[in-house]
Amino acid sequence: MSLRHRQPGQPAAGEYANTIVVVSGLPRSGTSLMMMMLETGGVPPVVDHLRQADVDNPEGYYEYERVKQLNSGDTLWLADANGCAVKIITALLVHLPPEYTYKVILMQRRLSEVVESQRRMLAHRNITEQANNALSLIPLYTRHLGEVKKWMDDQPNLSALTVDYNALVEGEAQSIVDEIAIFLNRPLKKAAMHRSIIPALYRNRAEL
Repeated sequence: MSLRHRQPGQPAAGEYANTIVVVSGLPRSGTSLMMMMLETGGVPPVVDHLRQADVDNPEGYYEYERVKQLNSGDTLWLADANGCAVKIITALLVHLPPEYTYKVILMQRRLSEVVESQRRMLAHRNITEQANNALSLIPLYTRHLGEVKKWMDDQPNLSALTVDYNALVEGEAQSIVDEIAIFLNRPLKKAAMHRSIIPALYRNRAEL
C-alpha cells in the first residue's frame, strides 16, 4: 500500500483517525476527481499507482488494486486506511467489514454522461461490443444506485454524503467543498480543493 503523506501503519492524527473516508460511485462518475480533491485538501489517499493516468483520466485513477478483492474477503489492508481516503465502486460497498467506521462520499453524475464516458473509454480500448451496449445500462444503474443508498441507510457504522458531480464542475464547488469539510469534520485546505477542479476535463456533457 502507498499512503501518501504518512507511512503504512502510522496512525493519522486527530479525532478522524479511526474513520475511513470512502469515495464511491459508478465507474466514470467523478470518483477520481474527488480523490484528487481530498488529497489536495489534506486527506492522504490509499493508492498503489498500478493503474497509470491515460487519455480517459489524465490526472490519474487513484486506485488501490486490493479493493477489487473485497468481495473475496481481502479486508486486512483496511486497518492501515484509517484517516485516509480510498476509492471503492458502489458494487463493492456491501463487502466492507462492519468493524470499521466509514464516511462515504457518493459521487452522483447524470447517467447519460456516465454511460457515454464508459462507452468512450471502452472504445479507446477497442472493446466495441460493450461500448455499443453502454446505453442499455441506464435502467440497471438506476436500480443499483437505489439499492446501494438503501443499504447505506441501514448501516450503523456508515454515514454518507451525496455529491453532485455536475454541480461540482458547473459552478457550485465552493458550497460543495464546505459541505465536505463539515461532513468529514476535519480541517481541509478548501482553496486547494477548489483549484484541483479542472473544467477542461469535464467531457461527455449531456443535457438533463
